[in-house]
Amino acid sequence: MSRTGRVGPNVTDMSAQSPTGSWPTPVTSELVVRAAARLGEVVVDRHDVWWSESRPTEGGRSVIVRRSADGSVTDVLPAPWNARTRVHEYGGGAWTVSDGTLWFTEFSDQRLYRLDAGSDTPVAVTPEPQVAAGVRHADLRVVGGALLAVRETHAEGDRPADVVNELVRVGSDGTEVLVSGPDFVSDARLSFEGTALAWLQWNHPDMPWDAAQLVVRAADGTETVVAGRPGESVVQPTWDPDGSLWFFCDRTDFWSLYRWRPDGPAELALDVGSDIAAPQWAFGQSRFALLADGRIAFAYGRDGSDRLAVLESDGSVRELDLPFGVFRYLTAQGTSVVCVAGSPSSEPVVLRVDVDGEPEILRPARDLRLDPAWFSRPEHVTFPTPDDGTGIAVAHALVYPPTNPQATAADGDLPPLLVVVHGGPTAAATPVLNLDVQYWTSRGFCVADVDYRGSTGYGRRYRDALQGRWGVVDLDDVVACARYLAGSGRVDPARMAIRGGSAGGYTTLAALAMRPGVFTAGASHYGVADLGALAAETHKFESRYLDGLVAPRDSDAGPSGADVYAERSPINHVDGLDTPLAVFQGDEDEIVPPDQAEVIVAALRKKGVPHAYLLFPGEQHGFRKAENIRAALDGELSFYGQVWGFAPPADEGIEPIDVVRA
Repeated sequence: MSRTGRVGPNVTDMSAQSPTGSWPTPVTSELVVRAAARLGEVVVDRHDVWWSESRPTEGGRSVIVRRSADGSVTDVLPAPWNARTRVHEYGGGAWTVSDGTLWFTEFSDQRLYRLDAGSDTPVAVTPEPQVAAGVRHADLRVVGGALLAVRETHAEGDRPADVVNELVRVGSDGTEVLVSGPDFVSDARLSFEGTALAWLQWNHPDMPWDAAQLVVRAADGTETVVAGRPGESVVQPTWDPDGSLWFFCDRTDFWSLYRWRPDGPAELALDVGSDIAAPQWAFGQSRFALLADGRIAFAYGRDGSDRLAVLESDGSVRELDLPFGVFRYLTAQGTSVVCVAGSPSSEPVVLRVDVDGEPEILRPARDLRLDPAWFSRPEHVTFPTPDDGTGIAVAHALVYPPTNPQATAADGDLPPLLVVVHGGPTAAATPVLNLDVQYWTSRGFCVADVDYRGSTGYGRRYRDALQGRWGVVDLDDVVACARYLAGSGRVDPARMAIRGGSAGGYTTLAALAMRPGVFTAGASHYGVADLGALAAETHKFESRYLDGLVAPRDSDAGPSGADVYAERSPINHVDGLDTPLAVFQGDEDEIVPPDQAEVIVAALRKKGVPHAYLLFPGEQHGFRKAENIRAALDGELSFYGQVWGFAPPADEGIEPIDVVRA
């Protein structure tokens, strides 16, 4: 029986005792990437539905796909074209469609292109910049044959503060600047009658989830700040055909739905007692859609899972009964909502839901040829944690138990624990089938995806608990989660590892260096080792992020900002770093540059701590190429096996990662 198809539709009871960590599994790294695609934004163009797919087997290329009214599905953007923008480095909103014409930002040169209906040859819309990839566009919207967009301009030798972000109109007559001056702008939205322009703006040191203003410019040029007082975040403004403006604001602690009419103040329309929106890390996010009959479809989170609901015309809320727990990129098609949806038993799909009828899957998940018995289902767990002066003494996690229908642990063999730390740090765990998780659980690992204080989905107070405390609160929460699971007898306290990417990589490194004695192994994926260097080297969008999370760099109240940065930087605590560590890094990462990884590796080598280091050419922040995704997964498994004394299943042929021990 082959590695990739050893289990058919039904699983018979063939379980046998096997050491945890070594359980044979069909969830190999090859399966993780085979025909995989990360689904992105969804656009409705009359009767057609378009979406983007980032495909590891094509080097991470972002492909645009169209499903026509007759049900046929076509890749619209031929290779090697790649619809991906580098605005804010996290991108999003790199493409849009109008009347069958595709507009997009090409990743290689960051120029805007247009692909007319029926053509397979994109045409450049913007000129070649003087600096390579120096003029970038995102958040694209077609208005009257022209594009509204965010433009980000980089000059030769720019410091982050020198980069210019503006709202522009790009047409056949050239480019017109609509809004300039604020450090950041987004969400340029023209009213249906074409007389009023709305947008979001914010300035350093705020991130958009800290404080952002919603501004409306009327036809006579007068501007009104609709919402966004200090300490108030506004996201996703959307015009209604009746001339009113809908948006989310966290004035009530949660991102709730508001409505503004030009003749009055903004009014709260819907507060469900939890966050509806999410932080604007990337452009193109959408958590609600205005249906053709005036009702509103929206998604909101609660207890670690999403619900899709309808705000009815009478103000009542009706939750739809759907077998999904994650909903993203909501857009309307008549009285239906089209979105990306996923669940603990399903990878993301493109879903169309008639809010008064039945759901229809427009783009199914790939056929994994696996019985659902292989899939570990998460439990939302709330556990105690130190208050740390936040006024909040609990944190949350999605806990995935080891699951394998053909293997069981021997008596007394508790599973190893893998604590996963999400990025952001303003992000959240999501209950969607992720083979990166099942790769571990099917081998006998327990996985805990932690929503430490600072995560999104639990309101602003929970999110702000990390302000000034990054490197304290998050460490206490991941340690508390591990101890909670070990204390309840669910995992082996001698085999607890921590892993994370980006901000999660920072928490991983900091927990190992500053909370020693809890974890016995770890893996940092493009993680931060030196906070001061990160603040000095990173891109404009995050160049002042640490002012809030850690301390203002020029603070003279109490310890100076520089002292706080040094105190919380893992590189300054290598004397406590005695835990075996694997480090994975892309050599083109502009967010967390490679020297962050290399300083920690050098320190491990100097101390003689067992470690492994893989540097991937051509990768940016996050790995997109199939071969590198596989190498990182298999390398991490091999690392834990060498540290904890188990062997990966022999039939997978995993090459041992090189562990340096002296």
